[in-house]
Amino acid sequence: MRAIINQKAVPLRLPELRNLGTILRILLAVNGFALLAVLAREPHWSGVASAWFETAALLEPHLLVNLLLLYILAPWLERLPYRIGVLCILALIAVVTLGLSSAFAALRLDPFAAAPSHHVAFALFSAAGMLFYFHLRAKALSPAISEARLQALQARIRPHFLFNSINAVLSLMRREPRRAEAALQDLADLFRVLMRDNRQLAPLGDEIELCRQYLDLEKLRLGERLLVEWHTENMPRDALVPPLVLQPLLENAVYHGIEPSSAPGVIAINIFLRRGEVHAILRNPYQAVGGHHAGNKMAMDNIRERLALHFDAEASLESRLNRESYEVHIRMPYRPAALPQSEHE
Repeated sequence: MRAIINQKAVPLRLPELRNLGTILRILLAVNGFALLAVLAREPHWSGVASAWFETAALLEPHLLVNLLLLYILAPWLERLPYRIGVLCILALIAVVTLGLSSAFAALRLDPFAAAPSHHVAFALFSAAGMLFYFHLRAKALSPAISEARLQALQARIRPHFLFNSINAVLSLMRREPRRAEAALQDLADLFRVLMRDNRQLAPLGDEIELCRQYLDLEKLRLGERLLVEWHTENMPRDALVPPLVLQPLLENAVYHGIEPSSAPGVIAINIFLRRGEVHAILRNPYQAVGGHHAGNKMAMDNIRERLALHFDAEASLESRLNRESYEVHIRMPYRPAALPQSEHE
């Protein structure tokens, strides 16, 4: 049976060794493995606490040194083919663990007086287990799943916005033909982006241009009721972000914040760089109408999942309802787009 979505094979890749989510998962998992070993070794519950503290005192230096070296070598390791990268990681961990264990044994700092080979075996078992976990996690977050949800989001965007935009352009045809022509060009550009392969990260400047085109089209229909405030003076245009990370939120802002009221409303977009993170804060009026924000959920969940897919724990999406406004705050790590070859020269 032919699949509805054309799923491309997912290339094997090492986990992002400088990602906060990756580091936290390794710390928790390895300590969990050690706790299981303590529970298996200690016959009485009364001795578990002291045995765990002794194990942690020996384990943590090994774990932290290995993580530090992997963090330093991450750019080089992540460029290697998957199998070679895995072998390099396992070899590095084996050498570091053997060296530290031998030093601890020589200084009589090992409370268990275990052979260094035992520590190396535990380290390799933990590393192999974590690499296998990250491989399974990458398969679970495969393009088929994210692509299906992205296409569902795009399908929701297209119908009512397309009809509204066409009607707005038709109303301009006779009295303002040049403006109607420009609007049709914006509409074509917008749907070209919506219909392309949007799985790869794209420059933030492109996303902002898309959002401006979308809001210009909505202003054709809503006129002076839609007011937009842009605060992008400190925005890093080269920051890589998931495509369609802001436009669906602006569509929600228009649909739920501007359309229900006959009075003018302001949508404020504030994007800035702070401490190596890109922040995007979107604010729109709040109308206390039953089920007002029920339609936000699909777009919010989709964007939140794609942020996790690309950035893991280093990105977040939060929303809050104030007295007279609804606010969405997106936080992403700053990853600059690579300069074209001509700009390096």
